Amino acid sequence: MAKIMVVDDAAFMRMFMKDILETAGHQVVCEASNGREAIEKYVTFRPDLVTMDITMPDIDGIEALKLIMERDPAAQVIMCSAMGHREMILEAIRSGAKDFVVKPLQGSRVLDAVDRLLEV
Repeated sequence: MAKIMVVDDAAFMRMFMKDILETAGHQVVCEASNGREAIEKYVTFRPDLVTMDITMPDIDGIEALKLIMERDPAAQVIMCSAMGHREMILEAIRSGAKDFVVKPLQGSRVLDAVDRLLEV
């Protein structure tokens, strides 16, 4: 299946997301706890897909998304956040996110988003 990078500042959320993805047969090739680390690891690991939290220290998820898209316009990024405000969703999509999953995460919704992106 897909090689995926999971980005979230909360270790328990990374573990939860990793469990959802690996149970479905995907490989989590790396994890990052902030936007700066996500950019560095994206360049190193070149995952097929990224799940990214928005609210993180150092560099937030939307800024990290923009910087990843500058480096790889074909990047497949799903934003994940408890803050499902319309304006934030629109900014993420305008910045290059392919989907937006609202927390608390539901495994079926995460996998639907992943499957849709992998079909492309």
